[in-house]
Amino acid sequence: MAWFRKEKKKLVKQKRELPADVWKKCDGCGEIIYREKLNENAGVCGKCGYHFRIGPADYARLLLDDALEKEYDSELRSVDPLEFVGPTPYAERYERAIKKGGTKEAVLTGAGHVEGMPVQFGVMDFGFIGGSMGSVVGEKIARVAERALDEKNPLIIVSASGGARMMEGVLSLMQMAKTSSALGRMHRSRLPYISILTHPTTGGVTASFAMLGDVIIAEPGALIGFAGPRVIEQTIGQELPDGFQRAEFLLEHGMVDIVVARPELKPTVSRLLQHMVG
Repeated sequence: MAWFRKEKKKLVKQKRELPADVWKKCDGCGEIIYREKLNENAGVCGKCGYHFRIGPADYARLLLDDALEKEYDSELRSVDPLEFVGPTPYAERYERAIKKGGTKEAVLTGAGHVEGMPVQFGVMDFGFIGGSMGSVVGEKIARVAERALDEKNPLIIVSASGGARMMEGVLSLMQMAKTSSALGRMHRSRLPYISILTHPTTGGVTASFAMLGDVIIAEPGALIGFAGPRVIEQTIGQELPDGFQRAEFLLEHGMVDIVVARPELKPTVSRLLQHMVG
């Protein structure tokens, strides 16, 4: 019975060093998700379907055949017409946003293809000052719509915004009229415009180009509205129903046409364009 006398060896636990960004906790169900798996699923939790926020370049890769083949107006920059100070001066906040994200504005515009069909494309960046619409954002949206008119191409815009950029005052509000006017010309020319609403799409963006699509698609659970629920409750003095201003609520009440999970966005957009273009 020699094995009764066998010396027991101490088990040495080796601590595995893992990068901090390997795992991510789902805000919907609390599941701990392997980040690479999350990226493979377009930023959607495989357990509960929660849609994490992804960037404009991610949407370009997701929706277009070869991502963005040509970028427009990347040199445009906002100015500080009011010399706005506030808690943080606008000029300082703007420069900080550029350094953080590597882009100069809250929208990326350009051209690409969807299943071989040429399209004009725009996608907002919520990470850039909350995706707020200032004079440059409005100008870039209007220009990409004008290019769609010139090229006779469909237009796709992915929205994510906290609303107008009030540090630019009335100039930011004027962008609602500018973008709506450009899209009105597209409508009269019978060129398709598909609007995709992601979380969140609010304020002046909702009140203008985001809700003017020939087809309006929303991602599951996206917050969509003009004013926030808290402001509405304080204004009307009533408690709002569950799910108010979420994509599914708006679908039920006819404000959006379809709610589509992110992995199904491209095939859905492709079918719609083939139907509308003929």
